[in-house]
Amino acid sequence: DGVAKSKKMLMAEVIAEEYSTSVSDVEIPIFSQSGDDRFNNVDKMILKGALVLPHGLFNTIHKLGPSGELLLEYVQWLGKRVEELKAHEDYKPVFHIDVYGTIGMAFNNDYDKIIEYFRELERAAYPFKLRIEGPIDVDDRQGQMLALKELTQRIDNEKINIEIVADEWCNTRDDIKYFADHRAGHMIQIKTPDLGGINNSIEAVLYCKEKGIGAYQGGTCNE
Repeated sequence: DGVAKSKKMLMAEVIAEEYSTSVSDVEIPIFSQSGDDRFNNVDKMILKGALVLPHGLFNTIHKLGPSGELLLEYVQWLGKRVEELKAHEDYKPVFHIDVYGTIGMAFNNDYDKIIEYFRELERAAYPFKLRIEGPIDVDDRQGQMLALKELTQRIDNEKINIEIVADEWCNTRDDIKYFADHRAGHMIQIKTPDLGGINNSIEAVLYCKEKGIGAYQGGTCNE
């Protein structure tokens, strides 16, 4: 901020100059988050043209449904609601839902069953892009990486139109490199507060881009 003021530049321009990048000439998508009020808040998001929504806070099996049926119904409802409330025809938000490992819990970490469930979610979300954050949680960093790597490979090999997002056990810049190097997820959440200085977040984003992995800068509720 100080450098920007002294040079009469935007802070984004300072970063672009420091890191030999450019300021985007298109809007950067912001991920709107609903909390538990996942129906009323979606209406607000759609009316405001949010580009990524709704988070949903599916953090218990009770919310997901014992076989994932409540999430499936919710994804179907999301698509219908966008069609009902959208202001213009080309509005196509990304559906990004955080499930806190509950899909793994519901299907006992059985990859075959999870992949089949992903197919159902893909059909429910059509024609919208769907991201699932934290589909499965295990007890250590390596195990988490291997689980997400396996799911990512199977999704890609079977051409399922879903992206999975790495969250748990992926906190520091070293963690982000570790998950990106092994393609453990299509996108990685870069938790800005956990990384400390803004330089670490910038370098993490650039590393993900270099590896062809999506970079989701979060941890601040301004995602």
